[in-house]
Amino acid sequence: MATIFITGSTDGLGRAAAQSLLDQGHRVVLHARSADRAKALGEVRSRAQGIVVGDLKSAAETKDIADQVNAIGRMDAIIHNAGVYTRPGRGTTPEGHAETFAINTLAPYMLTALIERPGRMVYLSSGLHRGGEGSLDDLDWTRRPWDAAKAYAESKLHAVALAFALARRWPNVLCNAVDPGWVRTRMGGAGAPVDIDTGQRTQTWLAASEEPAALVTGRYRHHLAQEQPAREATDPTFQEALIGQLSKLTGVALPEA
Repeated sequence: MATIFITGSTDGLGRAAAQSLLDQGHRVVLHARSADRAKALGEVRSRAQGIVVGDLKSAAETKDIADQVNAIGRMDAIIHNAGVYTRPGRGTTPEGHAETFAINTLAPYMLTALIERPGRMVYLSSGLHRGGEGSLDDLDWTRRPWDAAKAYAESKLHAVALAFALARRWPNVLCNAVDPGWVRTRMGGAGAPVDIDTGQRTQTWLAASEEPAALVTGRYRHHLAQEQPAREATDPTFQEALIGQLSKLTGVALPEA
């Protein structure tokens, strides 16, 4: 059985993925933004291999999350599930970054770089990433007027680009991106067309299944099926430029193969 770390696993797709993997007999390490959120996990917490606590909005707490995970031991897989949707304003993190960018892009990048390398990594994206091209000139929204939908789309394009870049850089790690669809969660709302079990299925399958179809890398999937993501996300030049900027903004270098 695999040991799998899931970010943002106190509710929504992250919690559903954790419950699914636990029911399959896997060991799961949970993540909560705060101690209060961790207490709300209930019976899922009692079944988990461990729980780490920290706010992905903060670079310092993100680094501490990585330390907590490494202290538990090497993960077989990581599901980068945590994220925020449309923020009414740019906001600001303790380091001065836009909140959407910090949580959806900088945090998974930092965790990828700082956590001991697992065998598999899955990055949660969205079909909306196809509206996120052209972000490199102002990744952190310091010059552009704030556009919440565009910021979200860009962050989800970054997730796909990071997965594809790592698939090239780290050939011994299975790195993939997933569009779970518009799911009935607190983020998606009660009117969303996709049930939560369907929404969590692809990422848990990629994280733990031994089926040949799941043992792939550098893929973008929606409800198990492979799809073609936005052109920019698959472009190695864009990928490397993005990683270069993320390294400078965080002070954290991505390890080589």
